Amino acid sequence: MNITRSWREQKAMLKQRFSVLNDADFEYIEGQRERMLETLCQKLQKTKEEIHLLFAELQKY
Repeated sequence: MNITRSWREQKAMLKQRFSVLNDADFEYIEGQRERMLETLCQKLQKTKEEIHLLFAELQKY
């Protein structure tokens, strides 16, 4: 995936799109990427694959 947006932009876009998300849901600790993704999966009721597709979609805007 070619990343064209900053992490801050991506978080803002997702929070705008999904009102259930907050800053704490995007808390990233080095080596804990999977934990953050699992949190997003639970909050959005989506699979990891769907979450990855969401992030890929954000790169198109």
